[in-house]
Amino acid sequence: MTGSRPKPCRIMISEIVIVRHPVSVCVPVNHKVTLSVRAEGTGILNYQWFTDDEQEVCGGTEADLTIRAKKTQLYVCRVNDHFCNCVFSEWVKVKVLDIDKSGLPVHWQGEPHIAVNPKPQTVREGKKVTLRCTAFGIPTPRYQWYRNGQPLLDKTGDTLQIDHATAEHGGSYLCSISNVLEERWTEPVDVDIVQMDQLPPAVLTATDKVALLIGNLNYSNHPDLMAPIMDVHELANLLQQLGFRVVSLLDLTRDEMLAAIDKFTQLLDRGVYGLFYYAGHGYEHAGRNYLVAVDAPQPYRPENCVCVQRIMLSMQKRHTALSVILLDTCRKWYNQDCIPSCIMPLGPSGNTVYGYATCEDAEAFEVQDGGKSTGIFTKYLNAHILQSDKVTHVLEKVSEDLGRDPLVTGKQVVEIKHTLKEPRSLADPVRTTGHTRELHLRDACWRQANELPRKKSLMFLCRVEVEVSFSAMFSNVLVAFATVKTTGPRTQDCTVTLSSIPPMEDIFSRPGRSEEMDSLLFKKSDNPDCTLRLCALQKLKESLVIRVDLHYTNTDSKLRQTESQQVDIGKPLVASCKLYKRNQATSAKRQEGASAQSMGNISSSKPLLHQTPAGPCRPFTRKAECAAKVAVTRSNEPEENDETELQDFILRP
Repeated sequence: MTGSRPKPCRIMISEIVIVRHPVSVCVPVNHKVTLSVRAEGTGILNYQWFTDDEQEVCGGTEADLTIRAKKTQLYVCRVNDHFCNCVFSEWVKVKVLDIDKSGLPVHWQGEPHIAVNPKPQTVREGKKVTLRCTAFGIPTPRYQWYRNGQPLLDKTGDTLQIDHATAEHGGSYLCSISNVLEERWTEPVDVDIVQMDQLPPAVLTATDKVALLIGNLNYSNHPDLMAPIMDVHELANLLQQLGFRVVSLLDLTRDEMLAAIDKFTQLLDRGVYGLFYYAGHGYEHAGRNYLVAVDAPQPYRPENCVCVQRIMLSMQKRHTALSVILLDTCRKWYNQDCIPSCIMPLGPSGNTVYGYATCEDAEAFEVQDGGKSTGIFTKYLNAHILQSDKVTHVLEKVSEDLGRDPLVTGKQVVEIKHTLKEPRSLADPVRTTGHTRELHLRDACWRQANELPRKKSLMFLCRVEVEVSFSAMFSNVLVAFATVKTTGPRTQDCTVTLSSIPPMEDIFSRPGRSEEMDSLLFKKSDNPDCTLRLCALQKLKESLVIRVDLHYTNTDSKLRQTESQQVDIGKPLVASCKLYKRNQATSAKRQEGASAQSMGNISSSKPLLHQTPAGPCRPFTRKAECAAKVAVTRSNEPEENDETELQDFILRP
């Protein structure tokens, strides 16, 4: 009897089984994340993803859900078939952290990446200890804390907290972070538990650091200066090393100075360190210091200049944690018959510092030092400014060095005034925690004044390629470089010239001064075929166009030929801040008063330097020269005219 072949059995899955649930993740904001679920069942399975607020995820109808992580949220997936069976996956959390993600690999696969390391602490007995460690990971990493090499069994979160610290809680702590891909360890940190009298002072921090540097040297009606170029450039570089956002400007009119100061004070906020530096002509009158703008007429008066004390008042109103004003300028009394100087306190907020290059009724000097011009005060300031000492201690060292300089013995002595109530230093770290939004806003405003045009590559009809690049010497001085990268098949002796539309005058092209400017810019490895220096960008009211003219000899015709192209670079650097707008708002108001009185007194020719250097290291002064006294009719100047405020300086018993 022939046996029949048995039929294969088909096992029917009568319900849905999830064989792989999605996993929780911890990722930086805006990171792309894929959540996956795997299920088995009869027939075609349908999927729908939900968030913890019971909202369906738009487009979430597949087993894999890809999202751009914006905020921390819970997700779950419902799986159903055509037989009315339904099952839900486990809930998972997509934890999103808006913190620093620098160092995260470009092709990150989800292995633990430590974004926040624990920091060492010194706390008093009985106080709270909090150590935090945060890591990105897919899946979300697991945490295990250790003290002195031993695991702390109840400490398995990203934050270790001890409510009432005792001596036994002191030691070396570290944390293990792991997921299925990898295990990482933090660096060990020490936790010291001390008595109250042993506690060291808290570390002082800033929420941000902002600096405005102005150097005036090319004057319309006063002697020109040399040193502000080098002084501003070198100080800007040093302040950037200290973490300051720096705007550096040369040769500003009074209205441009006031507009720049307005922009500067807008960047200040509670907890910010603000620093204002000025190098140029200046003077003192009735206890107040004035900065002479490049367009100030002769004789100069307060309404033609900028009052230093008003700058400090504006800084104080922004509730800064530290306000510093550094002045490398003369303080000769404008009127010898005026009352002695008495600078009254501007407000009770404290933490203000004035660093004057010289004392009252004295001059400040600049010298030729090693082939470059420098203000003596700024020379020694730059030598000490990177130190982490209290800012007044740094200025004291500057004062001591300047006091030993034989060139200015008996002529110039640093003066320091301050209301510091805390040992603040220009090297204090910036603390961004809790100030992220404000920091981002300041960053956007600051970048507006420092944005460079992008490098351009131009291909001419003759097949010559020219690269045009840009560099900022100051926030209102841009340099364009042109370099021939490749030559064409029928070209030889290629040269390039650059020009701008509208034309931007190079005010630093005079002999001696141009060499100093070039020394700031070029390195031995740099070899551009042509450069173009674009100055006074704060006056630019329209897009700036760079014209590139290529000159070459055609090898066939042997004729010299020229081709041209134009590059529109918009409004680079400080041009985008529109500092000229203040001119429009105030010029009409001032013209009736100050201008009408002063224009007749402006000399038609530039005055000579009242002391000409006779050799290396001979100092000459930064004093603003004033013509013979003339009768002054009062004008309607509302803000900067401090002539009407002498009663503020009467000594009170």
